[in-house]
Amino acid sequence: MHSIPRSDNRRPLGLMVKSRVQSRVVFVDLIDLSEGGCKIKARPGFATVGDRVVMKVGGINAPLGIIAWVNGEFAGVAFEGEMHPAVIDHLCEQNGSKLTAARRRAYEARRTV
Repeated sequence: MHSIPRSDNRRPLGLMVKSRVQSRVVFVDLIDLSEGGCKIKARPGFATVGDRVVMKVGGINAPLGIIAWVNGEFAGVAFEGEMHPAVIDHLCEQNGSKLTAARRRAYEARRTV
């Protein structure tokens, strides 16, 4: 897997999201979110690189996305547009509290490696 430089900071989020991957309904865990993309988790094989993704996050339509990478049950989504920072702030305030302190520390530790 190649390293993809990111211009936006990813923010941890613990949220189940109904999405469509290539027209199939797929429920995914939204692991983190930024203006330009997100990391999701579902059953292995739920998507392949290049698949189109449509998600509704906390009642808000996310920009159309493309699967940028897949590693087992995790995948990275690159949005074709950008999600407004205020929308991300709102989603994190509403749903970020669902993350346990231990899970948040583990997430931050993985980001610094």
